[in-house]
Amino acid sequence: MKHFYLLIFFLFFSFSYAQSSNSKGEINGFKLYPNPVTNSKVFISTSENGPKKILIFDVFGSQILKTTILGKELGLNNIDAGVYVLRVFEKDKVATRKLIIK
Repeated sequence: MKHFYLLIFFLFFSFSYAQSSNSKGEINGFKLYPNPVTNSKVFISTSENGPKKILIFDVFGSQILKTTILGKELGLNNIDAGVYVLRVFEKDKVATRKLIIK
C-alpha cells in the first residue's frame, strides 16, 4: 500500500512540475546589444518593450544585480569586467543569455 501512495505522489509531482515549467516561454523579439559590453551600457529590446525585471549572476551563481527597467537601456557602471549570466523577465516570459563585460 505504501508503494501505491508513493507512486501516486511521484505521478502528481511530475505532472505538476511539467505544467509549471511550460508556462514560461522565450521572450518574443528579444535582442541584447552590444555584447560584449564596452561602454557600461547594454540595450535590451523586445517585441512588447514592456517593463523588464533584470537579474545578473556571476559564474559562481551569486546574484550581482537585481533591477527593473522601463525602457531599453541598462547601465552596468558598478559591474567589473567578466562573464555573467543575464536573466530577463517580461510579463510571464523569460530569456537567459551570456553577458560579457570588457
